[in-house]
Amino acid sequence: MKALPVVHKVADESWPTREEAERAMLFSEVELGPRVARRRTWVPAMVPWRATEEGMVTEQVIEWYARFARAKPGVIVIEATGVRDVASGPLLRIGHDRFVDGLSRLVDAVREASEGETLLFVQLIDFLSIRRRPEREKFFARFLEVTRAHRERLAERDGDPAWIDRDERDVRAALSAMNDDSLRKTLTERELEALEYGHRERVTDTHLPHVRALPEVLPSLFASAAARAERAGFDGVELHYAHAYTMASFLSARNTRDDGYGTTFEGRVRLPLEVLAAVRAGLSSRAVLGLRMLGDEAIDGGTRIRDASRFAVEFAKHGAHFISVSKGGKFEDAKQPKVGHAAYPYTGPSGHECMPTVRSDERGPFGRNLELSRSIRAALRGQGLSVPVVGAGGINGFRLAERALAEGDCDVVASARQSLADPDWFAKVLRGEGATVRRCKFTNYCEALDQHHKEVTCQLWDKIREGDPELPPHRISADGRRRLIAP
Repeated sequence: MKALPVVHKVADESWPTREEAERAMLFSEVELGPRVARRRTWVPAMVPWRATEEGMVTEQVIEWYARFARAKPGVIVIEATGVRDVASGPLLRIGHDRFVDGLSRLVDAVREASEGETLLFVQLIDFLSIRRRPEREKFFARFLEVTRAHRERLAERDGDPAWIDRDERDVRAALSAMNDDSLRKTLTERELEALEYGHRERVTDTHLPHVRALPEVLPSLFASAAARAERAGFDGVELHYAHAYTMASFLSARNTRDDGYGTTFEGRVRLPLEVLAAVRAGLSSRAVLGLRMLGDEAIDGGTRIRDASRFAVEFAKHGAHFISVSKGGKFEDAKQPKVGHAAYPYTGPSGHECMPTVRSDERGPFGRNLELSRSIRAALRGQGLSVPVVGAGGINGFRLAERALAEGDCDVVASARQSLADPDWFAKVLRGEGATVRRCKFTNYCEALDQHHKEVTCQLWDKIREGDPELPPHRISADGRRRLIAP
């Protein structure tokens, strides 16, 4: 019998005095390659879905990041920003020079709001195609590629060899009319997945020319994007080597490419190192270059901490200025989406490991993934490498953050959901006003909005109530119910 989840309480916090906070490691400097972050407080990349459909910066995007900057964290990392010049919905893009002006305005706004005290990086991402789960009739009528194997299965079923030469429309109709058990015997695993979840490309689909060519094109795409980021005024870039996306998939133990870019440890790390080298070559000596990676994929057959630690050592040896550690967030165990929706990589067990909630196992969500950053940091120090490690995962209070630093779990503390709950929490703690912090409840209300590509907000502050000060239209969600900027 499956164990029932444990509902964990957000514990009361013993907040520091102003004097104690000023002496804390959390508010001390840390070197990030050629730059120094004034504090070890870090707002990691979160996608707020406020860009235009063309990937352009909007006033809402600018206000979103300026709001975090007012608390003057050591670092803010701008959301996952696409390196290709392809349509990707309301997600920021940097795959063409036309995006630079908007990104420059964003940089200027953060500089002004933080009074120049916050370093600003942009997270660079590549991702492969994923389609929405289709209607059954549409899948068989339009999307399924009819093969001889399908015809042979029908011929075997009916004892009628005429199926081999029957009109394709008849074959499609016959397949569509099959029950689920018959379909599982007729369709391949990938065809069945495309029907039940929506088609999803993988880095191992080397029969597709554009997937086969990824090692040829990605280093220059990332390098060009990084150069645009520096031109826009960013202090550095974070390469997205984590979760369900292209670069993490090359690192995955499930990467079985046979072209020298998979299967072995050396093969799997090859392209990520080539991208790192290309980006490093295209940036100035003043730009920070780091990456976000998985300490554990948290899926069957996935990469575990042993290989992740080895990857981190290779990245540090080849010029990474920081390594930010996450966990899980994979497509392989995502829940089945509704018809018309795409699979979302944070809905399954690995998704919970990435963004743990208070409904958890005995370990609970608080600091859940710090053991991974601790292991990676130990591996780096064991090789004489001083590259800072960013730890994350269920951190919503000063004591946990300070303990993580003091005990060697990480060198920098990232808090996404807590920073969303209260963008001022770092500043409040530093002023000795920790008791006024809005504490994240870890219910993943924000994640549910992200899943449906709605403007991300927090349940602790987004509800518009009668008597609230009137908000301008651009600060109200599309449904008219939620404020888009934390009070």
